[in-house]
Amino acid sequence: MTASPSVIVAVPSGLRAEFFTEDDLALLGAAAAGLVGDGLAVAESVEDAAARFDPAAVQVVVIAWGAPRFDDGLLDRLPSLRLIAHTGASVKPFVSEACFERGVAVTQAGAGMARSVAEVSLAFTLALLHRIPRFDHALHAGAEWADAEDAPARHELLDAPIGVVGASRTGRAYLGMLRALGARVLLADPTIDDAEAETLGATLVPLSTLLAESRIVALHAPSLPETRGMIGATELATMPDGAALVNTARSWLVDEEAMIAELRSGRIDAALDVFDDEPLPAGHELRTLPNVLLVPHKAAGTVEGRLRQGRIVVDEIGRFCAGESLLHAVSSADLKRMA
Repeated sequence: MTASPSVIVAVPSGLRAEFFTEDDLALLGAAAAGLVGDGLAVAESVEDAAARFDPAAVQVVVIAWGAPRFDDGLLDRLPSLRLIAHTGASVKPFVSEACFERGVAVTQAGAGMARSVAEVSLAFTLALLHRIPRFDHALHAGAEWADAEDAPARHELLDAPIGVVGASRTGRAYLGMLRALGARVLLADPTIDDAEAETLGATLVPLSTLLAESRIVALHAPSLPETRGMIGATELATMPDGAALVNTARSWLVDEEAMIAELRSGRIDAALDVFDDEPLPAGHELRTLPNVLLVPHKAAGTVEGRLRQGRIVVDEIGRFCAGESLLHAVSSADLKRMA
């Protein structure tokens, strides 16, 4: 071990190039220069960094998906660690309570994904309103032209009743797009009041009302124990005939079996970016249904979104090294509430 970097970007090179420009890495290097140690280093993984550099000098680690869990064993090997910065959103797979017990701060870049995912939610919404998945499936399957034309009524987004479940970062970005395009937006979120909903261009209603009155129901609720399975058979049954469900959040917000039963009947449509089983098995029924639009969990993977995520991490590390408060910190309480 010939180097003792204080900041390590432990992200595979291909993914690292998606998150960080050369200017970003220069900013990280400048921030690291203010800490004790040999500045900034990059590695393919946390394990690679531990093998190549002096782990006792590491104060900040940047991670991505696939990183190991920072439990007592790993933290023992990184005795000077003060900050874990995740380039993605949920830190649940990587961060243990031991981090907070040892005074290690945690931050994440989920805010950088909001615009990308919101745009996919909007694309899903427009596709479902115009029945594009049904037409596309029919034509690809070789249906006769007249049969391919047969679909439920189509609608414009202007004045359409669109239900948004959750005023999360992504939910708010999606709300802004709906407002700009003239939709009539209903919002269900127990954490905000009527006045805040109004500033978002939405009418706050109970979830039951939203489900019963929306042409499209878009899920943007957070991943919490109390939101798991929040849309079950009873809730799906209250959606009007011809309505549709958009899920770019987490699959477990919905009872998948109940959803498939409704989709199988043809009564509602859906557009999904997330699934209980990922990768989605080749023989899964969702792949066969003509009223379902599927994306393989790629809503957040835009060039611009990845760079925003990287810049959030760079800025957070800059604040940390300067002794300033983090803007995207994850607390022990936050971790406990993550599903």
